[in-house]
Amino acid sequence: MRRTTLVTATAAGIAGALVLTACGGGGSSSGNAGEVTFWDTSGPNESPVFSKIAQDCATQGGYSVKTETVAFDQALNNYKTAAQGGQGPDVFRAEVAWVPQLAKNGLVVDLSDTELAKDTSDFLETPLGSTRFEGKTYGVPQVTDSLALFYNKKLLADAGVEPPKTWEELKTVAAKLGGEKAFFVNNDAYYALPFIYGAGGDLVDADAKKIVVNSAENVKALETAKGLVDAKAASTALDPGNSYSNMQAGFSSGEIAMVVNGPWSVADYLKGTAFTDAANLGIAPVPGETEGGGSAPVGGHDYVIRQGTKAKDNAIKLVACMSSTESQARIAKELGLLPTRKSAYDNADVKANPVVSAFEPVATSAHARAWIPEGDQLFAPLKIAYADVLAGKKDAKTALDEVAKSYKDQILPEYTTS
Repeated sequence: MRRTTLVTATAAGIAGALVLTACGGGGSSSGNAGEVTFWDTSGPNESPVFSKIAQDCATQGGYSVKTETVAFDQALNNYKTAAQGGQGPDVFRAEVAWVPQLAKNGLVVDLSDTELAKDTSDFLETPLGSTRFEGKTYGVPQVTDSLALFYNKKLLADAGVEPPKTWEELKTVAAKLGGEKAFFVNNDAYYALPFIYGAGGDLVDADAKKIVVNSAENVKALETAKGLVDAKAASTALDPGNSYSNMQAGFSSGEIAMVVNGPWSVADYLKGTAFTDAANLGIAPVPGETEGGGSAPVGGHDYVIRQGTKAKDNAIKLVACMSSTESQARIAKELGLLPTRKSAYDNADVKANPVVSAFEPVATSAHARAWIPEGDQLFAPLKIAYADVLAGKKDAKTALDEVAKSYKDQILPEYTTS
């Protein structure tokens, strides 16, 4: 599943997924407390594995499960509409930013007093934070992710360069890698975060209830990204709708030497002509303003249970089983996705997976996002601004001031501004 702003997710990343209507799936609202309906929001590369694990868990637990694959770009709205009417799944695979919103709206079960929240010490702290809202637990981490620098080992070796550790170093080596073909800057908001976090910035300060998206650090961050394009050390897409697909196509074919992406993209890269030999795919931490100063956002998904489900007991059993060390190790081995349990990284099969091994230090040091109900809404205005800056339509300060105004006027009116 590609990481993208929800409002701009396309069917390309989720081809073949079943798009459910608002009342699609129906969950266990009909009264069948023995059957658990699980809405899986992953794509075609991942869904068969999650479905098989769910079935195995149900068989072991003595209940039945029905897995329904839901298109990611419609899942949140479908879930909210269904749950508000007492319908929908019993267990939902929610993107990490959705959990606080669903909790605030009373659409997911408070798990604080259940076995799922009794001992969470084995979970990585940053993804675990996404399951909490106002001191209570509303989810269980399923998989985590972050962003790293993917590179074509052969292209870099032939050019005699190492993966850059800073954005300035990328500029320096770009000429040896074909100039604009050295790197692709995806203009989606999520992919702006390594520049922002690496410069010491953020979107909001949730503790202080302050909008900081137009800070000096963030202006510098976007200027750094634009500087790569201006220096012809990178290319980007002028059409925001095609940015991700252009990045994927260019890197998979070997036309582009380096990109920033997450572990979900590996399956698609290995289908490309540049990576018929999987060993040619290199993974390194994202560059930063200074060496060792790179920083990438935490992403991933959590399991939540629908408020009002009649299958709560079995839903808890399913979530406990699917989030176990054994299940997480299986997911890592078969899909190369990152576990949220520390113990899963000790599994021999997990250690043997080159993608997981490469991403482990990235995931364990990933930058926490603001776990607020409005968190998912912060990306749409930033996406427009980031694309405008990269395209040269607006300077970084003007674009980010407009984002700050949008946050204040439309999303976080109670927050102060810089």
